[in-house]
Amino acid sequence: GINAEYGYILFSTLKAVVSTQSTGDTETSIEEVKLEFGDEVAGIVAEVTDDKDLPKDERKRLQVVNAPHKSTKAKQVKLADKLYNLRDLSRQMPVGWTADRVYEYRVWASKVCSGLVGANTSLENRVKQELAQHNVEFPFTE
Repeated sequence: GINAEYGYILFSTLKAVVSTQSTGDTETSIEEVKLEFGDEVAGIVAEVTDDKDLPKDERKRLQVVNAPHKSTKAKQVKLADKLYNLRDLSRQMPVGWTADRVYEYRVWASKVCSGLVGANTSLENRVKQELAQHNVEFPFTE
């Protein structure tokens, strides 16, 4: 129906914006996102965008720590982004990565996604299926 179509369009827009933001290949500011897409999208993008001034290990740690405190919409975007990345890893290992690094990424992604549980059962089930194919537990427990 139209709600599904609208949701897909909104999600596609957010995914495109978040992908652009997260690559660091652009100088697009949150203010520019706000002007182009409005307050709601800019707010979600701000919630899911890492602080690139922090070291990579700290950014990754903060994603795990902060995941449970995100808004539902930001959690959904994070879940979708992690699912996309996990599926991408299954298709092709990045140049320069080892099997150990891929496994470590999957474990880290499981930790992040475990903090997002409750935002979207369908996405959570897809993340669980993707991780299970590689023997990674989800939700993650220490």
